[in-house]
Amino acid sequence: MNRKSKSDISRILQTHGNMLYRTAYLLLGNPHDVQDILQEVLLRYMEKSPAFASGDHEKAWLLRVTSNCCKDCLRFRRRYSCIEPEHIPEYFSAPEDKALIQELYALPAKWKSVLLLHYFEGYSVKEIAKILNLSENAVKKRLQRAREALRLELTS
Repeated sequence: MNRKSKSDISRILQTHGNMLYRTAYLLLGNPHDVQDILQEVLLRYMEKSPAFASGDHEKAWLLRVTSNCCKDCLRFRRRYSCIEPEHIPEYFSAPEDKALIQELYALPAKWKSVLLLHYFEGYSVKEIAKILNLSENAVKKRLQRAREALRLELTS
């Protein structure tokens, strides 16, 4: 990044930073996602390096990009809804359900990862294979072995 880009980014953050943060926070409601969105907006600004006729055009462009990035984030959340691991026990009130979760977390990482991706994150075998860089047959086998291990632990 050249010196001019650093000064432009600093100027944008000082001039429009609070407005962009408030806008993204109102749309997303999560400060961690807001930080990611603002980084994405600044990266797009650096990549495109648009020239503006006035400060109002720059402000409008930044707001539009922020809004679009937030919409993308919300679309992703809807498509790939997930449960944070630390919140999983809240969804299970019965003691046997909590025992299942504890057994799940006691599994080896290679089995646990495919189970979590498949059952909690909703990914298909094909998608899990791409994510973990495995063959589809390997994912199926890991799912089978993980289910069997859980079954053995829970019946004993």
